[in-house]
Amino acid sequence: MLVSTRGRYSLRVMIDLAEHPSEGYIPLKEIARRQEISEKYLESIIKLLVKGRFLTGLRGKGGGYRLTRTPDAYTVGDILRLTEESMAPVACLEADATPCSRMASCRTLSLWKGLDQVINNYLDQVTLADLVDPASSPDEL
Repeated sequence: MLVSTRGRYSLRVMIDLAEHPSEGYIPLKEIARRQEISEKYLESIIKLLVKGRFLTGLRGKGGGYRLTRTPDAYTVGDILRLTEESMAPVACLEADATPCSRMASCRTLSLWKGLDQVINNYLDQVTLADLVDPASSPDEL
């Protein structure tokens, strides 16, 4: 599993919005400036996050974006699954994978399934709130 730029930037956007809740709707331009991400690329990321109902947007003066829930209601796993094409460590575990002819005799399939489970379990335990304030999380991230 390799997390793409889109996945990493999605996390940065979500953290940025979580760190500025009292500011209401935050303009795309501000997020782009603070995170040093091009506005054009950020638009495509925000579009995914809005479509997934992680963010809500408001057009016009005073418009921008904000979280739809509190930071503790988002997991890193949820965010990455929304923005990444696949989180699987190997191709045969991807959702739309063609069944492998060697699957029945594959000596490593259980290894890859276990790794996939460990990755997903870990990412589902880390919330956006943990990333905003690492000191408040029970374990070191």
